[in-house]
Amino acid sequence: MMSRRFSAFVFTVLFMLPAVSSTAQSANAPYERQLLRLAEVLGSIHYLRNVCGEKGNQWREQMEELLATENPSPERRAKLVASFNHGYRSFQSTYTHCTASAVEAIQRYMKEGETLTSEIASRYGN
Repeated sequence: MMSRRFSAFVFTVLFMLPAVSSTAQSANAPYERQLLRLAEVLGSIHYLRNVCGEKGNQWREQMEELLATENPSPERRAKLVASFNHGYRSFQSTYTHCTASAVEAIQRYMKEGETLTSEIASRYGN
């Protein structure tokens, strides 16, 4: 199932980031743009999966793990959280119930999340 695979990719990134994070604790981290986008994707998926019947906080928990692993400065943490919230709120204003286009959006964001996590892990992991 795609959500398990994406979740596994996120776990892989979380596992590899401490080695990268210890030398890149600023917004100048080489993977910062991808990490901000991943946070936004996680927020989007969190909202969309719940509106389409998934109950739980799996994707919010993935974001919390990402934050714990990164251990960002307060300013950087605020940017990552804002990206997650932006993704969530973008769809909150569009979808009040599950539709075919919401399901399609989930699939697109899951694929993008897999791509982002794979790129981060392969390019910046050890």
